Amino acid sequence: MADILISEFLDETALELVPGNYSLHYDPALVDKPGELAARAAEAVALVVRNRTQVDAALLAAAPKLKVVGRLGVGLDNIDVEACRRRGIAVCPASGANDVAVAEYVICTAMMLRRRAYQASERVAAGAWPRNALIGGEVAGATLGLVGFGSIARHVARRAAALDMVVVAHDPFVPASDPVWERSGVARVDLDTLVAAVDIASLHVPLTEETRGLFDAWRLARMKPSAILINAARGGIVDEAALAAALSGGRLAGAALDVFDSEPLAGPAAARLAGVPNLILTPHIGGVTEESNARVSKVTIENVLRVIA
Repeated sequence: MADILISEFLDETALELVPGNYSLHYDPALVDKPGELAARAAEAVALVVRNRTQVDAALLAAAPKLKVVGRLGVGLDNIDVEACRRRGIAVCPASGANDVAVAEYVICTAMMLRRRAYQASERVAAGAWPRNALIGGEVAGATLGLVGFGSIARHVARRAAALDMVVVAHDPFVPASDPVWERSGVARVDLDTLVAAVDIASLHVPLTEETRGLFDAWRLARMKPSAILINAARGGIVDEAALAAALSGGRLAGAALDVFDSEPLAGPAAARLAGVPNLILTPHIGGVTEESNARVSKVTIENVLRVIA
């Protein structure tokens, strides 16, 4: 059994940071072996996870020696943080380490959806030449609305401003008096104003009781039919069935989903989104690039070692 247990993938060069006096078990497929995961957790003082490993009451009960949970990323909705707190178990996200990756994903998908030409390869290779049908829009001059204005959203705002976009944001936890608004040039607006006005809406909030289903059929109906929606935050914030209906009915111009209510996407949830027009689906990789994976892995291992030292 190992002192440090890692149940999902990381940049393996970060493992070189672990001193020889600690035993280590790294299996990126361990998340899909719950019985083995629980058995190995019995001796672990540190557990390192991404977003799929459920650090819940059952797993914590199986890990009596656990001192720290290292999160390869920033979202904590797969970790029972309160239960960890009661046990004195530190929870250490890799805050800031994947901000650039997510911000670039948002800008990239916004540009792809505005241009509307990202799915033309097969038709063009087959001899079609749909130039008129694929005349899209520019992001320059478009209004980008950020729902949440934390670290990642601020990275998005800086890149959007460099592309001559108009940026507005809604975040009730960043007061109007905060100097970040004036410093960033981002206008602070209420959520209803943002939803109705923007050309592109990008979500940057955690999944909580308040944000679950935040973009439901009612709110999607209040977006402009020409608008696009990007969710690289957390699944469950967007009502996937309502989004599919809005896109299929031409009531929304496009969307990109990197996160889903249930991951991996499968069964009826996958069927609902299959073949939906102007929809980009990616497997929760918005924050994962070669560079960010290296940063996140290094920061997480350093965090864990700091706690157990």
